[in-house]
Amino acid sequence: MSHNNYLLNTRDIKFVVKEWLPMDKLLSLPAYNEYYGIDDIDNFLDVNYKICRDVICPTNKDADEIGCTYVGGDEHAVITPDSYKPMYKTVMEAELGPQFGYRGDGKIPLSWYAPILEMQSAASAGIVMFWCLTQGATTVLQEFGTQKQQDLFLPKMYTGEWGGTMGLTEPGAGSEVGACASKAFPTDTPHLYKLKGTKCFITSGDHDLAENIIHLMLAKTPGAQEGTAGISLLIVPKFWVNDDGSLGKWNDVTSVGIEHKLGIHGSSTLTLSMGENDNCYGWMVGDVEVKDGRGKGMSQMFAYMNEERLDTGLFTLGCISSGYYAALEYTKVRVQSKKSTDPKGPSVRIIEHEDVRRMLMYQKAGMEAIRALIYTSYLYRDLAVDAATPEERAYYDDMFAINNPLCKAYSSDMARILTGECIQCHGGYGFMEEYAGAQLYRDCVIHGIWEGTNFIQSQDYTGRKFTMKGSEPFKKWVAEIDEFVSTQKTDEFAAEFAMMAEAMTAFKNIVDMNAAWTAGDKQMKQLFATRTMHSGARVYCGMLLLSQALLASKKLAELGEDHFDANFYKGKIASAKFYVMNHVTDVFGFEKAMKAGDKSAIDIPEDCFI
Repeated sequence: MSHNNYLLNTRDIKFVVKEWLPMDKLLSLPAYNEYYGIDDIDNFLDVNYKICRDVICPTNKDADEIGCTYVGGDEHAVITPDSYKPMYKTVMEAELGPQFGYRGDGKIPLSWYAPILEMQSAASAGIVMFWCLTQGATTVLQEFGTQKQQDLFLPKMYTGEWGGTMGLTEPGAGSEVGACASKAFPTDTPHLYKLKGTKCFITSGDHDLAENIIHLMLAKTPGAQEGTAGISLLIVPKFWVNDDGSLGKWNDVTSVGIEHKLGIHGSSTLTLSMGENDNCYGWMVGDVEVKDGRGKGMSQMFAYMNEERLDTGLFTLGCISSGYYAALEYTKVRVQSKKSTDPKGPSVRIIEHEDVRRMLMYQKAGMEAIRALIYTSYLYRDLAVDAATPEERAYYDDMFAINNPLCKAYSSDMARILTGECIQCHGGYGFMEEYAGAQLYRDCVIHGIWEGTNFIQSQDYTGRKFTMKGSEPFKKWVAEIDEFVSTQKTDEFAAEFAMMAEAMTAFKNIVDMNAAWTAGDKQMKQLFATRTMHSGARVYCGMLLLSQALLASKKLAELGEDHFDANFYKGKIASAKFYVMNHVTDVFGFEKAMKAGDKSAIDIPEDCFI
């Protein structure tokens, strides 16, 4: 695959959404049953596929090689390549962009948005940023905005006429959001504030695809408490929006400069300054009052953050998918070297060599595991809102909460490895920019940093998620894997279920060690948080892929060896076996390292890092 050759295969996507996930449970609920049936998703996926193939992917070359250009000024400080305008218009008119953010009557399930976004990201990881941030911003305004705010901003955000951003990061406050230095000063008009401050790394912070950009900015009011408790969230338009919805004057949000990035060159990432001319204003989201110096900003922003963490997992999955299909295509046609079993025979296609097959299976199984994890979590997000009873909604919300750091951190950690394997499959050509791997490798690095670095996700998983609600949800999460392993095993997968049972024993030991460190050696808990997160992801994904393999085996038996889909189902079985026997097994190494308790990384004096 080159920059503009879209090779993605949607068969596994449709298997996950239409055959494996309990989508009928979701679509039978009042929120959906009058609007959609399971086959309706085909229309979305098929149209999206054509737009990805024919419109987004061909634009990707311009995205990477031309990128976004900073010109400064108040109107459009960033200019996008000419090819962007018709591409953006096509996506908006097909309603495959921020429209998915709409959560009212007739809404499309978020679990249907998952494959849409994966496919778009596979077409161009940078371009999707121009509508995904808008979609996330609509989530916040729907949940927390006043009726007036919703009426004023949402309609044009849904159509993509206006963009949206999240303004968290500051030069002095990266991962430590509580160190926010931006200020919001009250005016004579209730809930209207004057803003001063600087934000950096703001994705889609300025561009010429939308006539206005609605920034959601974190800031602190006078007398606000220290840390995250004092933070408020404000709606700060690039151009002021009058009460009748018309655009007013420029709102003194200055684009100071554009970031020059390793990857996703097609996305504009900016430093923004509010109030350089003392004329920047914003509305408090929801007209909330700041009482005793406590703002509501972080709880409001977390609605955005949690969704964007899931989305980040999808962005990275798109890169993994694109890389796998590019590697598969190349290894099928590249002829080099003789087979190990026939040293005097002819040279063969490299897909016939053992280590190339190992790399392809590593990518295939990893891709399918991450897809199963993220799509499942999107379904849980839907059910957390729309399930029939409060108990069910609470259960799915808990399961989504536990999975979310895995969706973001495990997938983006693996992306660097799996896109690296894509490059390796291409040999020397993989290092050339003409082939897809080079760009995908550069593009996916940011996903490990966005929305809280992956260590923050690991801290969240081993801290908040292990202990929330008296640890009962996490115990249930672990028990579900145990129950699957003990009750679903079959002769066909006896070895894999045995390996999963051993891995679960190791994982529970890892959880117990974390509990002991929580009460005792807190440094050890920090040191092994990432490896604990990876252990949890591996056993959970092992369960998901074995569940898929059981279904694939059943389908294969029904359809027979000669059916056109037989090879797909055989591939599903192979993925599950490979994942459990070659990837889940990493848990044993993690457990052994934790038991050994090596503290050399902590104990080494700083000067010895020489």
